[in-house]
Formats: sequence, C-alpha cells, structure tokens
Amino acid sequence: MTDWFSIAIWSLIGTWILVVGTLLLMYWQTRTSQRLNSANAVMLLRERFDSPHMRASRRHLSGRLLAHAHDDISSMEVVTFFELVGTLTHRDVLESELVWEAFGSWVVAYYWAIRNPFDLVGKIRTDLNDPLVFHEFEWLYERVLSIDVHQSGSAPVATETEASAARVLQLESQLGSV
Repeated sequence: MTDWFSIAIWSLIGTWILVVGTLLLMYWQTRTSQRLNSANAVMLLRERFDSPHMRASRRHLSGRLLAHAHDDISSMEVVTFFELVGTLTHRDVLESELVWEAFGSWVVAYYWAIRNPFDLVGKIRTDLNDPLVFHEFEWLYERVLSIDVHQSGSAPVATETEASAARVLQLESQLGSV
C-alpha cells in the first residue's frame, strides 16, 4: 500500500529545498551582478578622471591649492567629481573598497587641501548658507580614511597626511594632457 502522507511530506520538503536553493542562487547572481556593475562604473569614472578636460581641472585646482590662492580657484570640478563618487559610494552603488583602490590617494589629498590650512569648504558653506555643500565628499574622505586604517592597521598621523597630500598635489599640478 502506498503511504500518501509520506510522499506528500517528502514532496513538501523537496519543494522547500528547491525554493530555498533557487532564492540563494538568485541572491548570489544579483550580488555578482551588482559587484560587476560597480567595477564597470568605477572604471568609467577613472576614465573620466583621466580625461584631458579633467586633467586640466586637476592641474588648475592643485596649483591654486599649493599656492594657497583660494580666491583664484575658477573651477571646483574635481571636488564636484568626488562629491558624485561619494554619493554613489554612500548609496552602495559603488563598492567602497573599489573606490578606495581607484581614488583613495586623490580623495585624501584634495579633501585635506581644501580644508587645510584654509577651510574652503567651510567658506563655501557659509557663503551659500548651506551646511550640506560637499558633504558626500566629506563622507567619502572619512570612509577612505577608515579603509586606510583597516588596511594598514593604524591611523595616519596628521603630518603624514599633510605631506602625502602635498606630494599628490605637486604631481597633479604638473599634469599634462593625455
């Protein structure tokens, strides 16, 4: 005699195993797709960052920051670029570690330079009466520093950050077009 109850139970268990397995596979595929899209987006952003127009903007901004000519900065395109990268990273469109690998040194250098010794961001926020100006760039800077600490095991000393920022900006000020 056929035990229909046992067949029904085993069918139910098999169905649930199939459902859970399918959901796990879908999660894995979605996560893999998100990571691939993030990597592609970071590569496109790097291409934009290395474009002749952006290299000229980087050269201009870094030269003015090194000369402490904050009133003579005619373009904040580099800072706006990092604001966009910060927004996309903060919303988990871009993976933090990929952004850190691709832009970390520049993020730290430019953020440090626009806040020290003259707080250009603070001045812009005051002038525009908008405390959120460049807040995603600020968030990105903090995120990059936390990844630095995680990777190196220690927090950078302020003098090291200042010296590193100066080296990066010096190289940026000498950029030629590609």
